[in-house]
Amino acid sequence: MTQRVPLSLLPGLLLDAGLWRAQTEALADTADCRVADFSTQDNVADMARSVLAAMPERFALAGLSMGGYVALEIMRQAPHRVALLALLDTKARLDVPEETRRRRGLIELAQKGKFRGVTRMLLPMLVHEDALGDEAVTGEIMAMAERCGRDVFVRQQTAIMTRPDSLPGLPRIACTTLVLCGREDVRTPLACHEELVRGIHSASLTVIDGCGHLPPLEKPTEVNRALRTWLSAWPRG
Repeated sequence: MTQRVPLSLLPGLLLDAGLWRAQTEALADTADCRVADFSTQDNVADMARSVLAAMPERFALAGLSMGGYVALEIMRQAPHRVALLALLDTKARLDVPEETRRRRGLIELAQKGKFRGVTRMLLPMLVHEDALGDEAVTGEIMAMAERCGRDVFVRQQTAIMTRPDSLPGLPRIACTTLVLCGREDVRTPLACHEELVRGIHSASLTVIDGCGHLPPLEKPTEVNRALRTWLSAWPRG
């Protein structure tokens, strides 16, 4: 029996293992999927260290949004341990000041007891407009946010705002890299992913049409196909 690829899946802000459920099920024949828990840390360095502590010496790594920021931090801390890298709906550069102000405003709302309102406000920015009426998708997003809760939201937003700039380090990434995004992602637009591909010489770009910021939930079949092809590059023997 062929050994399964150890695969670390990193969720984004207010997301948990529910984000990757379709992938862990569909890829179970080829990958030993382990979803990271980022509920206790308030900085990406500690998040990265928790992933490295949980995984074997060599593993495949896929991160979405905030998970992508953590993945890039892992590539700073221990690039020799990552055999395959996938960056989904994320970016290398820092937020512009307006994005930081928006994050601080959302933290303030959450701390005033308006956490559910914050979650509902985020929905149109997370998925394609066609998915807003899909209760299976929006219900899962809301459920994950509720499971994470206000305090996790504040810690994760703090980690995002204080993350280092990953743009200068992109050329040092040497492993096979998949960059994937929804074409209609308004949080991290296509240009962010084209920038990743320009910086990482070993990277290829996959764009999923009719999809927003959360392809693993919105378009699981297409994501599973792309990840399976990517995993086939795992070094055997």
